[in-house]
Amino acid sequence: MTRRDALRLLGSASAGGFAAQIGLKLSATTNALAASPNDVTTPPLARGAPSSPGRRALIEAFKQQSEGLQDKFEARTHESDWTMPYRLFRPTAKGKLPLVVYLSGSGGLGDDNKKQLEFGNIYGTRVWLLPENQKKFPCYVLAPQTNRGWAKYDTTQDDSGPAKVIPGLGEGNRLALEIVDALYREFAIDQRQIYVTGQSMGGAGTWNMLSSRPRFFAAAVICCGGESTENGAESLETPLWAFHGDADQTVPVALSRDRIAARRKAGGRPLYTEYASVDHNCWQWAFTEPEMIKWVFSQRAS
Repeated sequence: MTRRDALRLLGSASAGGFAAQIGLKLSATTNALAASPNDVTTPPLARGAPSSPGRRALIEAFKQQSEGLQDKFEARTHESDWTMPYRLFRPTAKGKLPLVVYLSGSGGLGDDNKKQLEFGNIYGTRVWLLPENQKKFPCYVLAPQTNRGWAKYDTTQDDSGPAKVIPGLGEGNRLALEIVDALYREFAIDQRQIYVTGQSMGGAGTWNMLSSRPRFFAAAVICCGGESTENGAESLETPLWAFHGDADQTVPVALSRDRIAARRKAGGRPLYTEYASVDHNCWQWAFTEPEMIKWVFSQRAS
């Protein structure tokens, strides 16, 4: 993939979100949308509005407590028809353990095997590694890196403007799933506890991955999922918790609202939390929700 193609992918994944990804903008109050009859009970959210001292303290505490955890990921590469760099955290606990797959936002695009752990991606990669979480819920964590996006894009039609999203399994997701399959063969991974999460571009990739492997994942967590051809009704049996800020200037909140509505209409029972007055960086709140980790690991694939 050329640098031009990569930049077009960045555009399609909303390059304007990069400022938010590096934490330049915080917002105001929190709101969880009312559950529909098809919804299940949403775990209690952290108390306080996003701008409240208590809620900001949770985010600041996470930053301090998680600093240095990025060094616990080992650098690896996967060779296929192209090379995908990835990072892997290996727990010290023994026995069959869960695997969490994290798909980065557009700030992680590249092939340096670093950016998928940086910027706004620190929340979705480090939260699983916090000592208290590894003590209660030891798990492997996979953070692949793509320079081709996660959903499927057509970069052949026009050299100007964002790449068009088209149906099908994304090139980045195809290799990420190859890595998942390889890790399952290499390590003692519990096949009933493989989880996927992603934000922005990676949120679009999570929808795409669920569509390509229905019933495979035990649960999914999606933050401000970007554009893809999936409408939200894919892999209905997979427990899902989606988050979005209603003031998102990069990925319109209507995208998540429409997907959740379609999922509920089709008989799915997703959780949906919408943060009032929050822009694109909703992952800061989502991944510091105290009940989120418990909810994820309480799910098992059938």
